[in-house]
Amino acid sequence: MATKSKKVLVPGTEDDEFSSTTEELEVHDTVSYNPEACDIESSEIKSGLNVEDEENIVDLSSSEVITGEDPASVRLPDADVERKAEGTSDSTYETISSESMRIRGKIIPPPGTGQRIYKIDPMLSSHCQHLDYSYDQYRKLRASIDKHEGGLEVFSRGYEKFGFVRSETGITYHEWAPGAKVGAVHYCDKLSAALIGDFNNWNANTENEFGVWEIFLPNNADGSPVIPHGSHVKIRMDTPSGVKDSIPAWIKFSVQAPGEIPYNGIYYDPPEEDKHVFKHPRPKKPKSLRIYESHVGMSSKEPVINTYVNFRDEVLPRIKKLGYNAVQIMAIQEHSYYASFGRLGTPDELKSLIDRAHELGLLVLMDIVHSHSSNNTLDGLNMFDGTDACYFHSGSRGYHWMFLLSNARWWLDEYKFDGFRFDGVAFTGNYNEYFGFPTDVDAVVYLMLVNDMIHGPFPEALSIGEDVSGMPAFCIPLKDGGIGFDYRLHMAIADKWIEMLKKRDEDWKMGDIIHTLTNRRWMEKCVSYAESHDQALVGDKTIAFWLMDKDMYDFMALDRPSTPVIDRGIALHKMIRLITMGLGGEGYLNFMGNEFGHPEWIDFPRADQYLPNGEVIPGNGFSYDKCRRRFDLGDADYLRYRGLQEFDRAMQHLEETYGFMTSEHQYISKKDEGDRIIVFERDDLVFVFNFHWSSSYSDYRVGCLKPGKYKVVLDSDDSLFGGFNRISHDAEYFTFEGWHDERPRSFLTYAPSRTAVVYSLVTDKAEPVDVETSIIEV
Repeated sequence: MATKSKKVLVPGTEDDEFSSTTEELEVHDTVSYNPEACDIESSEIKSGLNVEDEENIVDLSSSEVITGEDPASVRLPDADVERKAEGTSDSTYETISSESMRIRGKIIPPPGTGQRIYKIDPMLSSHCQHLDYSYDQYRKLRASIDKHEGGLEVFSRGYEKFGFVRSETGITYHEWAPGAKVGAVHYCDKLSAALIGDFNNWNANTENEFGVWEIFLPNNADGSPVIPHGSHVKIRMDTPSGVKDSIPAWIKFSVQAPGEIPYNGIYYDPPEEDKHVFKHPRPKKPKSLRIYESHVGMSSKEPVINTYVNFRDEVLPRIKKLGYNAVQIMAIQEHSYYASFGRLGTPDELKSLIDRAHELGLLVLMDIVHSHSSNNTLDGLNMFDGTDACYFHSGSRGYHWMFLLSNARWWLDEYKFDGFRFDGVAFTGNYNEYFGFPTDVDAVVYLMLVNDMIHGPFPEALSIGEDVSGMPAFCIPLKDGGIGFDYRLHMAIADKWIEMLKKRDEDWKMGDIIHTLTNRRWMEKCVSYAESHDQALVGDKTIAFWLMDKDMYDFMALDRPSTPVIDRGIALHKMIRLITMGLGGEGYLNFMGNEFGHPEWIDFPRADQYLPNGEVIPGNGFSYDKCRRRFDLGDADYLRYRGLQEFDRAMQHLEETYGFMTSEHQYISKKDEGDRIIVFERDDLVFVFNFHWSSSYSDYRVGCLKPGKYKVVLDSDDSLFGGFNRISHDAEYFTFEGWHDERPRSFLTYAPSRTAVVYSLVTDKAEPVDVETSIIEV
């Protein structure tokens, strides 16, 4: 990025003869193939530091090191938040508004030795050559950024230099387009009439040696900016592929006019009075993460494209009442394929949405798509400067990482997002592919850098990676040699449930369910889910549809008899969600509407699609019918959807009360293939699942660890949840001494068919979830 020295670092073209700013950051251009170098007991590799000393590494050249919590991320007590909302004090508002300034100049701690991964997973020692090489590449790039760019924190603020930057005297525009021959900027007014100004022709000498083009547009005589707020802007370039008009790569707002294919870049610089000022602090990072995955565009109950404002006012309170503590939003980044993405409002309306979520105590996570390269060469980064080497692999110029790092930083800084779910960070699943020639080391190093950038200035921020296979070290801290994600999205669980639902009940294997739910790496946190947006799309099927299919349209009303299909579906839908939350990971995710078994698919208005091979994928005649979520069905007290929704709410509040997902104590005492019973312990809770389709068991002995009295705290058979009330909530269950199912104690229960019951050891702090007062009212 451009600095006062006029130097711009383009990774891949930097001088390899740089020297590290600190002795600890020295790295090697090659990795020794001496097997002794992988001996984790002799951890003086490269840095001469012991593994135990990694946590104490600091940059001694600076007295300011990021440690502990970001002051801006500490949540106020509820009473204080309420007082601020009433406008009694502005002191907190100033603190939040000035967050961007307060984190500037913070030192992101330098890399560690990266050797602790071999203690965490000794099997990785046989792949230490590859792992050490990848870590060296990361350390080398970090050192180069620290040396030439003032550190990763400064480097990640490329948006302050590139694109349109307004000052008191005018607007400066920078663009990195090394493949362009000459450049020009033009803009159109709101009527789309092309206006070419005197400023449109760049002289060749405005391109520096790194391919950065620059132009300064002085203010008009009256002091107003030469480009008015809301103007359509594009960059015109003479490229090896011909003259093309593109949206500036660093544009902050773009829209696709109705009926048009190309996007328009919008110069977004509203008057101060129209800019949103953040008022509410970021919520404190929760110990257990409960994510409500959502798409703003199709979140209305009506068949329309919903807006940020409506989502803020109508959907966020619902998410809070359901008991989730984070909302993950898809489709924030605009895309030319409208079937996935759309125009939902202005940047300031999005900021207002995030501010309101923070007021409610909800984290806001962004579904970020850095792994996707759109083949839209007209509006996207693909072939941006007429070459395939600008932002993507094709020679050394393809390694331009600053844009993606700055993009992630911008969302955190400018919009106050609390983290990201990185889409498509997928690996195929064996050690040779993880740590061999098929591995894209540059992509792995980028993931290391972006996690470094996220957690350095924003220590409370979260990063979740979508990885189906469970790549080793994916969620191990960077200093220990990992990639640095906080969570892995446990994608295999949803696939397993679809596999199970295609079978008869008699063919379900309790061991298969348990294996999939618990098959994750030690010390690497996972977000589990039974289904996400993927299963809700047209062409796929949700769990509710697999279970109940067409019967959902005729037999979900309480004033008419149910059917065996509906009874089975409602019972298993609850059991599948609870066992996924109970055993699948340290976090949980649900896509909006799935909490009550939404009866319709997601489908956006779209035309027929013609493939190059001549195949035609039929559209829907631009219908908005499926572009919605029928939240009214979950709220209706005369429909069976209500019971499914109330059970989901009770699940969230059970976790909020007991924190079982993050408990270190987990023990599976029974997975009986004959009885179809699964029993496991999480903290002081005992979960009993009976998947049998017809058999109920009286005086069923359940093993447990701790002695005392147990009570029911959640029962899927409760009538509030659409069950048959076969479990007494007044009963007390006292333990017997003596081993059972390899547990030192046990108690007797009643286990009805297709029912899940959670028992809690009665202590001063343990109170049942009051399901009667947990009903949603919207």
